[in-house]
Amino acid sequence: MELQQMRYVVAVAETNSFTRAAERCHVVQSALSHQIARLERELGARLFERTSRWVRLTPAGTAFLPVARQCLDAADRAVAEVAAAVGEIRGRLTVGVIPTVAAVDIPPALHAFHRRYPQVRIGLRVGGSEQLIEQVKEGTVDVAFLGLPVTVRPDGVGSRQLAHDRLVAVVAPDHPLAAETEVDLARLATEAFVDLPAGTAGRAQSDLAFAAAGVHREVAFEVTTVDILMLRLIRENLAIALLASMYTPHLTGVVTVPVRDAPTRIEHLIWNRSSLTPAATAFLAELNLAVGEAQDASFQ
Repeated sequence: MELQQMRYVVAVAETNSFTRAAERCHVVQSALSHQIARLERELGARLFERTSRWVRLTPAGTAFLPVARQCLDAADRAVAEVAAAVGEIRGRLTVGVIPTVAAVDIPPALHAFHRRYPQVRIGLRVGGSEQLIEQVKEGTVDVAFLGLPVTVRPDGVGSRQLAHDRLVAVVAPDHPLAAETEVDLARLATEAFVDLPAGTAGRAQSDLAFAAAGVHREVAFEVTTVDILMLRLIRENLAIALLASMYTPHLTGVVTVPVRDAPTRIEHLIWNRSSLTPAATAFLAELNLAVGEAQDASFQ
């Protein structure tokens, strides 16, 4: 069994196409198909079912895929570790971020890192804090930037607190609240909200604050991420939102209003202590967050 065969299997599984997988791997489709067929003969089981219209994993392929990914990751890590031993940082760095990360300006940070370490392949994943914590634990994401309620800490990973922030009300320019200099949660509770799904860390920040204030609010619109749809709902006066004050300067066409008893959140940087790659270590150093210091850091 060869690593290249495993790469082909992963490529087909991720693209759902032998043609697209061959393009990704820069080989002709016949060569890729031949190698996968050879691997299937060696394993004694078919890994894919395919017709002229679709390709999908068989039960054997579903069982094989995560093991193949682990082997490829281990091989890539071995190459990166050897390179690091002779002073060269290479390999892959996958960074996870929540949509509203504000403590670090991610694109310039990645640009600076790429200029210093051009041999590192950089990837970015956007998701919710809970999802990113699990991906860091699994090793599919190397480092991640989170936003959590002040009562929650990221367990099972290395972490460092980056910033403490208060949420502000975000409303349309012609909304009655836009003229206010400050509001409280009791007043906001009379409005319809757009927010993240119930149970997510981004939603919990506000839910906990309203519960502590003893008032109930209506979340009329749930969105999976803070994006243009959320902003359009706000601009159309269909809802208001509570977002981190450090993030809202990036928004246009809306007005922000300070909240007297505002929800708060803490942004964190997290990583997997047991699988910190040379590239991830270098990225932490670029952010002036030495690993030893970060592991010993406590919440303030």
